[in-house]
Amino acid sequence: MKNKIEIFLFIDALGWELVQAEHFLEKELPERKKMRMQFGYSCSAIPTILSGKTPSEHGHLSLFRYEPKHSPFKFFKLLHYIMLPRSLWNRGRVRNVLSRMVKKLYGYTGYFQLYRVPFDRIGMMDYCEKRDLFAADGIAPFENLYDVLKKSGLSFHISNWRKSEGENLAEGLRLVREEKCDFLFLYTAALDSLEHDCVGKPEILREKLAFYETKIRELLAEGKLHARDFRLTVISDHGMTPLSGTVDLRKSLEQTGLKFGRDYAACYDSTMLRVHFLKPESEAIIKDAVLPFANCGHWLTEQEERSFDIWREDRLFGDAFFLLNPGIQIIPSDMGGTPLAGMHGFDPADKDSNAAMLSNVSIPEDVNAVADYFRLMKSRIDELSGDMK
Repeated sequence: MKNKIEIFLFIDALGWELVQAEHFLEKELPERKKMRMQFGYSCSAIPTILSGKTPSEHGHLSLFRYEPKHSPFKFFKLLHYIMLPRSLWNRGRVRNVLSRMVKKLYGYTGYFQLYRVPFDRIGMMDYCEKRDLFAADGIAPFENLYDVLKKSGLSFHISNWRKSEGENLAEGLRLVREEKCDFLFLYTAALDSLEHDCVGKPEILREKLAFYETKIRELLAEGKLHARDFRLTVISDHGMTPLSGTVDLRKSLEQTGLKFGRDYAACYDSTMLRVHFLKPESEAIIKDAVLPFANCGHWLTEQEERSFDIWREDRLFGDAFFLLNPGIQIIPSDMGGTPLAGMHGFDPADKDSNAAMLSNVSIPEDVNAVADYFRLMKSRIDELSGDMK
């Protein structure tokens, strides 16, 4: 029997509101806390969880950003001029095949997907997640969880994000039974996808939560048999906000007569518009174009950008951000052409945005946000390492 085993189980999109409504594992994991979401999407939250750094530091806010000098996608512009219907290039299967080809061509080890970024401007975009965030040097120059664990001397396991959550949970259970690891970080992502489609269907979500409950109870039972001190903590990155409306901001900007790449550049994320004003006069024109949507969102102030940890002097993410009100989605966006039943990436103050932390051991008072997870994991790793000396 091992002296101590520590598990952090990441359940993507396990929001505080859902946890509370469904009384998720209240007896088994009695220590519970609402956590402030990291502004942005999973592509910003995951590197924050794995490094403790914020988007302003690690540079991951949304998958695509305007950076023409460093764009690896310049050749895609040619596809735009091939005499085939534009709708063909926007089909999910075509985009998936092209994404796999590009990933192999460039040797990307991280999550890569072209989504719906138009091919006539993707050649001006760069992509942030080229490296596997979970692997060694995945968020270099910053240390990530793997780097910290490797230096600790502990036996550890980090789930392969490419595998199904069933495989990852089964692997975690096996390693506990075999007493192979001191520290495990288990990864599950299926709830996020399910909530995007079924956020308003509690009976479907309950079935998925019941699956997690069964697997977590198995881990807890085995942990008691194989460790004198077995600690299990569930963490999440955000909740899910139901759809309440859509806006077409791309159409409004394209009708201004301004030229993309000459006068301005824009990234249409699911819940926010990020704009670069390439000519000074473009700012007033674009803000006038967005004015009809004033009831649907607002331009972030510098104070808000700083409070969301996305402020950068180099304006890497954009010169201005128009954030939509909770529930409203940009359609079409660079992510998709149809609205989803639920989305995240709104104001972290939105109640449906809150993440959750659940544990069978006490949660420190200074752990209140997704950005705090790494510090907690590192302190537990240091504690485990100290016990071995």
